[in-house]
Amino acid sequence: MTKQVSYLPAEWAEQSGVQLTWPDEQTDWVTNLDEVIPVYVHMAREIMAREKLLLVCRDKSILPDFLQEEQENLIIREMPVNDTWARDHGPVTLLEEGEPVLLNFRFNGWGMKFAACDDNQITPNLYQAQAFRAGVPLRDYSYFTFEGGAVESNGQGCLLTTSECLLSKNRNEHLSKNEIEFFLKTCFQAEKVLWLDHGFLEGDDTDSHIDTLARFCSEDTIAYVKCTDPSDIHFGALQKMEAQLQQLTDQDGHPFKLVALPFPDSIVDEDGQRLPATYANFLIVNQAVLFPVYGVRQDEEAVRVVASLFPDREIVPINSVPLIKQHGSIHCVSMQFPAGVL
Repeated sequence: MTKQVSYLPAEWAEQSGVQLTWPDEQTDWVTNLDEVIPVYVHMAREIMAREKLLLVCRDKSILPDFLQEEQENLIIREMPVNDTWARDHGPVTLLEEGEPVLLNFRFNGWGMKFAACDDNQITPNLYQAQAFRAGVPLRDYSYFTFEGGAVESNGQGCLLTTSECLLSKNRNEHLSKNEIEFFLKTCFQAEKVLWLDHGFLEGDDTDSHIDTLARFCSEDTIAYVKCTDPSDIHFGALQKMEAQLQQLTDQDGHPFKLVALPFPDSIVDEDGQRLPATYANFLIVNQAVLFPVYGVRQDEEAVRVVASLFPDREIVPINSVPLIKQHGSIHCVSMQFPAGVL
């Protein structure tokens, strides 16, 4: 297929950088700050070895020493933040005739579950602070509630999403499914929107963001979480999700190649509540995939599977147990920018 003039690029397209929003004592990380900071340090080092890091923080004096130094691959902007989920408060980037356009949506704490007044302003604040390359425009869609973790793009006109998220209350409930699909097609210049109606993760606050369940790994390949234990609470819903994935077709009417990711053993918090561990929540960067691992027996197989999907990229396992204690993982805390943005 000939690439569209305007489209939402796939994550594996060449990147200029990645945004992280740094945790501090005023975020929800306050209870496990000592264990989550090393995760952010690991991610920051891996990103900066390959591309630019746009680091948002409340006060740069709290950053580790290596992030205090002036570096070519480091951009720091200070501003108020509520929390650190850059996937959902960072800008989404569209390409129009090869040139990037930043999109600003309303972020309301996943349907007003959490305070988000400062996070909702991060994208316009970054733009005003000249964090992006001169001349890159910012298009305002702040009348529409949306998070970057809610859609996946194959870079060829297909968007993958979940009805549980985009049709949930306190987001855009005044709009019908058809109206939301029309908005997505118009906003992202998409040819086809693929809806998944099943699948969830216990402990997830996002109402089933697609990046916790199924991911495009190439224009014709989807990796998805598969539960094989009939006694697991997720088994039925994920079986239905798999069946629905098998019926989906791409922008040209062809079925997708489906690759199953293992389902990690149950991990619980100190109150016995299950945490949303998933191998789908990886981040693709230039020459690498930053991959969440959880210290369970499925880690090795999951790394092997994702390595087969990205044979030309280094797979970098990152301990993500601290991240899921606040109900997200690697993809949730990051937002990539295509070439030309930073």
